[in-house]
Amino acid sequence: MSLLSMLGGGQATAPCSSAGCTADAAHAVHWRNPRIHSADRVKTWAACEAHRDTLAAWLESRGFPTVVTPFGETVERVA
Repeated sequence: MSLLSMLGGGQATAPCSSAGCTADAAHAVHWRNPRIHSADRVKTWAACEAHRDTLAAWLESRGFPTVVTPFGETVERVA
């Protein structure tokens, strides 16, 4: 289950997933761990404008495929 689905399809706001940040999310960073998840298993982090790139870069540095969308949009797969 993704963060967006827990929020009723992304209609509500959520705080940024970056540690200690309380800013409202403007973006969703969708990702998966390819070693243990198939492409249709999508996890989502909320990201404010200031942390969007750092959250995505942290995941990508570990080899996790990511897709960044505006907050509230969902994706079915992360290749």
